[in-house]
Amino acid sequence: MYKRARLVALALTVLLTAASVCMTLGIGPAADAMMAPPPAIAAKSAKLVDASTGQVLYAADSDERTAPASITKIMTMLLVMEQVKAGKISLDDVVTVSTEASLMGGSQVYLKERERVPVRDLMAAAAIRSANDASFALAEHVAGTADDFVWMMNQRAAELGMANTHFTNPEGLDDPDHYTTAADIAIMSRELVAYPEVLEWTSTWIGKMRDGTYDLFNTNRLIKEYEGADGLKTGHTDKAGYCLAGTAERGGVRLIAVVMGTAGESERVAETAKLLDYGFRNFERATLAEAGAPVGTLRVQTAARPDVAAVAAEDVVALVPRGTAAEVSVEFEPVEEEIAAPIKKGQTLGRAVVRTAAGEELRSVSAVAESDVARANMLVRAWRSIVGFFARLLGRK
Repeated sequence: MYKRARLVALALTVLLTAASVCMTLGIGPAADAMMAPPPAIAAKSAKLVDASTGQVLYAADSDERTAPASITKIMTMLLVMEQVKAGKISLDDVVTVSTEASLMGGSQVYLKERERVPVRDLMAAAAIRSANDASFALAEHVAGTADDFVWMMNQRAAELGMANTHFTNPEGLDDPDHYTTAADIAIMSRELVAYPEVLEWTSTWIGKMRDGTYDLFNTNRLIKEYEGADGLKTGHTDKAGYCLAGTAERGGVRLIAVVMGTAGESERVAETAKLLDYGFRNFERATLAEAGAPVGTLRVQTAARPDVAAVAAEDVVALVPRGTAAEVSVEFEPVEEEIAAPIKKGQTLGRAVVRTAAGEELRSVSAVAESDVARANMLVRAWRSIVGFFARLLGRK
């Protein structure tokens, strides 16, 4: 009997010791949900975002202004595609190459003065070969002059909230007043990947133009070396270093990774791949609330119904650390300014904020009024004012 008791006690001791060690090392049911630490990226600046929502997964000096080199062409291509979408130009338009376009240096497809080239071929040359002459010819076709096109570029950048960006040319050659940031590049990249035709070009390793007689060799090795990669744009000058805005899609999730000022061509691909790996391996998409779902209430003293229901303005979707979706919450944060009735359906009342269990904000969407809410009558407003006065008075005592 005594021997059996000693064995039981020994077994309990072993179990307790093992449990203590597991807790110390972080081993246990939640261990699988632990995220790998963010990678160290050998670049002057970097950013990783979810293409569909803009949710930031990684950032390092991403608001630091830097020369973008040919990554500039993301904005050039975006404006072209927006003009096509608006019906103002067509991909089948034929452009007569100007003298100035034919004299562009750097990466090019050797356009000849008065050569006639379809917009489609010029876009392929800009997207695949990073051709400066093609970009300049596109700018002239869209706006009449390159200077007017640059004005359009800066206007569009301002509309998109690219607060640290200023363009002076459509191709990306160095200029002291030509700059952007990794964060702003991610913004315009999100806009550009919405066009399937662009991704067809940027994912093409060897393209064709001039009726198939001229080869376009892609400058972006990421599309050959990284699973799911299909773009987006490289850049390099002595001032900018080696830059890359890369994008890849896996399992219905598209990420955009930006690295600026890396040491070489292979380094920009490797550092971009590190960022994409970090995103795909450590995050998963979760729908936390559908558009129109209630997320909270806002107290509006002047409203006929003082507790005004707030709902999500759109689906609340986020990339959450793998295995933690059940621990993520959606919290309502009201606007800071006081809101007075009447309130219109769809009026912004605050934000629906996605937070981890640790309180980290992942992203947010607008929270809006579920329905119209009338203004309370004068008697009700007066009564609430009196009640509120005495409540505040008693609260101070």
